[in-house]
Amino acid sequence: MSTITRPEVTPATPEPRRIGTRAGWTWVLLSSIGIAAFAVTPYITKSLAALAESPTSGLASNYLDRPWFIVAAFYAHIVMGGVALVLGPVQFWRGLRTRHPQVHRWTGRTYLVAVAVASVSGLVIAVVNDAGFVGFFGFGTLAVLWFVTGWRAYRAIRRRDIDSHRAWMMRNFALTYAAVTLRIWLPLLIMFQVLVPAAPGTDFDAVFANAYAAVPFLCWIPNLIVAEWLIRRRGLPSYRISAATPVSRAPRTASAEVQPAR
Repeated sequence: MSTITRPEVTPATPEPRRIGTRAGWTWVLLSSIGIAAFAVTPYITKSLAALAESPTSGLASNYLDRPWFIVAAFYAHIVMGGVALVLGPVQFWRGLRTRHPQVHRWTGRTYLVAVAVASVSGLVIAVVNDAGFVGFFGFGTLAVLWFVTGWRAYRAIRRRDIDSHRAWMMRNFALTYAAVTLRIWLPLLIMFQVLVPAAPGTDFDAVFANAYAAVPFLCWIPNLIVAEWLIRRRGLPSYRISAATPVSRAPRTASAEVQPAR
């Protein structure tokens, strides 16, 4: 069965690993900001009709003639997903957490509100996505897990369980980051179809449709696997598929963090 285990705390991080962690965080921050700007800007500066007339219309043509509530859900998903994508990396900035905890709390609240809106609206538009049933189940599952992990992170911090809160926030942002990995996978899958001789045809619309049909699961499952590996590496509560009894280690709480050294 699925159990949550609390492994022993790992030793202090060596300096080379810290450098790698900072480099990884910088990449995540810059790629998140870049994709948020790339994905959101066209929809807040142009109409769906204008975007649909473009040769690279993206998703605009799929939502142009939809009912108003689908269009509203689409815009809510795009805008609030962009907010979550920008604020997410900031939540893992240790300096902000330690030196400006109030700012960390308020940006965290804004992030979780954005996730709640984007996930619910994402579930609505999953019904009319371009990838058919694969997209419905892939993006629909992503939306449900996105909401649930955000809710679990919120519940954990309300209990003042810092370790569980961190673990759930890592899982949640792994799902938020699907907006980036989707746009990494798409050009790779398109390039694969164009370069491989056995690939059927080179018509862009067909090639894009084939690539887009693969990303509804591919954009977030690897992210969750990496997040769970990082959670275990940091000694945070992690999921294990086993019948073993969870390792007993009292979770850190907010009150425990501020206790003075004896």
